[in-house]
Amino acid sequence: MRALAVTVSTRAASGVYEDRSGPVLAELLREWGCQVDGPRVVPDGEAVLDVLREAVAEGYDIVVTSGGTGLTPTDRTPEMTRQVIDREVPGIAEAIRGVGTVKTAILSRGLAGLAGDTLIVNLPGSTGGVRDGISILGPVLEHAVSQIRGGDHPRVPDGV
Repeated sequence: MRALAVTVSTRAASGVYEDRSGPVLAELLREWGCQVDGPRVVPDGEAVLDVLREAVAEGYDIVVTSGGTGLTPTDRTPEMTRQVIDREVPGIAEAIRGVGTVKTAILSRGLAGLAGDTLIVNLPGSTGGVRDGISILGPVLEHAVSQIRGGDHPRVPDGV
């Protein structure tokens, strides 16, 4: 599975501070068997739209963003993602919000969906939010990519 990790942070993109969540995201995706590029660090806003469109055109199986999902005026990752995806996969985003280890996890507006054959998932910008998100996403990645490629559900014998 070919994955792209994207950090969405205007301050990290401009060098005000170091990206901490992107390296964690990339490492966790590797642990789930992905060949990972990135993290690519982009500022909030239109740059997110650009990197998502490029990733879809480049044929990534999975793109996971970290950041830009909160309530501040510059948090626009879900709006940019919505412009790229064809079909939402709301269960992923709901499960990620539900597993959040901090109360503020419910404030994340992150989305998950398909853009062509690419699964795009928005995670919060904190390292804890990334860890929580991958704890949900990691176990289903292989099955999700298989289905996107036309695979079927695993068959279980009757009565099992």
